[in-house]
Amino acid sequence: MTEIHINEFVSSIRAVDPMLSPQMVERIVCEVLKAVDERQEYRQRVNAERRVTSGVRDELEGES
Repeated sequence: MTEIHINEFVSSIRAVDPMLSPQMVERIVCEVLKAVDERQEYRQRVNAERRVTSGVRDELEGES
């Protein structure tokens, strides 16, 4: 069993293709974590944009 520690994530891998080295598994995990981080950042930007848009809309509706 291989145990991998990356940032705050800890995972145990019980079965690995024998063609994958531990370095390759770590590289795959790093790429997945990077994609997860990018997705979270995107969602945060979308939510921030929604708050700005809602605030502007509320301001415009208040002027009417």
